[in-house]
Amino acid sequence: MVSLFEQGSIGKLSLKNRMIRSATWEGMCEPDGRPTQKLIEYYRQLVKGGIGLIISGYTYVRLDGKQLPGKMGIYTDDFAPDFKQLTQAVHDLNGKIAIQLVHAGGMADPKAIGRQPVAPSGIQAGSFRQTPLALSILEIEDITDAFARAARRAKDWGFDAVQIHGAHGYLVSQFLSPLTNQRTDEYGGSLENRSRFLFDIYEKTRAQVSNDFPVFIKFNGDDHVENGLTIDEAVQTAALLSDFGINAIEVSSGSAASGKKGPAREKINSLEKEAYNLDLALAVKKNVSCPVICVGGFRSLLIAQKAVAEQGMDFISLSRPLIREPDLPKKWQNNETDSAECISCNKCFIPGMSKGGIYCVAKKKK
Repeated sequence: MVSLFEQGSIGKLSLKNRMIRSATWEGMCEPDGRPTQKLIEYYRQLVKGGIGLIISGYTYVRLDGKQLPGKMGIYTDDFAPDFKQLTQAVHDLNGKIAIQLVHAGGMADPKAIGRQPVAPSGIQAGSFRQTPLALSILEIEDITDAFARAARRAKDWGFDAVQIHGAHGYLVSQFLSPLTNQRTDEYGGSLENRSRFLFDIYEKTRAQVSNDFPVFIKFNGDDHVENGLTIDEAVQTAALLSDFGINAIEVSSGSAASGKKGPAREKINSLEKEAYNLDLALAVKKNVSCPVICVGGFRSLLIAQKAVAEQGMDFISLSRPLIREPDLPKKWQNNETDSAECISCNKCFIPGMSKGGIYCVAKKKK
């Protein structure tokens, strides 16, 4: 059986264990999206804590794709020195880092972007702040180009991989979902058409970074909303992505409109509530040849190890537990603890809105 602490690989990227820090908005960047020294130190602590791979917080590829304050941006070549400093700091500690690329689409903040958000269709959805403008074909092409240019920057600036954010109701997810995509052209209707935006991004990205550079995706196994993307369609899309050469698929679910089945569920306080996306990830795993990563609700060494050693997950990824305990992977490997201290209250994200970065507000100060 494969151990949680054995080496693994995503494409040609070798990782020291099967634990990944899933992309997490940190709220630690400058208003224009540049990474800060605070963020760099945050990533250094994650590397020291034993994680096999850091996936950065979601990073907007165009100015109109921003959602939250302190979000990282990779829309201009001007940020090269700042990003190179960030990747170098991780590599100096023998860590590995991927960058997650996103456009928030209809979930973008109108005040932050200074305009009406854009989306596949000009309709109101539960997670949209206002009714967005429907994208034209030329605008779609420009956004897919922006993803590819961002990936090229990431490679040039020292990132070890890029991840396309296709989950949680952001723009790629909006195109995939029949609820938010009501187009009648080649980007709407059938699953083939609704996934065209994603495949355009992937193909353009691959052309920019070559076949050797790891490109993977985070996407929903289920939107958990009526008329949203279902596991059957997710499996079909995953199989095609695998055939096209995607290097890994991270399976999540839900969005801000999914209620109690959102991406970051609360009160994960029993073994039964852990790994809440595992069934979706296993369904994907059966239909692809690339590695599959499962995210969502891993709190105990027992469940994390079981997912890899017994149930066939290639990797598990963690977010909130590492906010409280960046050294949790090392604790697990050294048998210093069985369970994460995270209580799944989601209050760690509140200080990111106004205090310059997320942190665990439930943890008692020493």
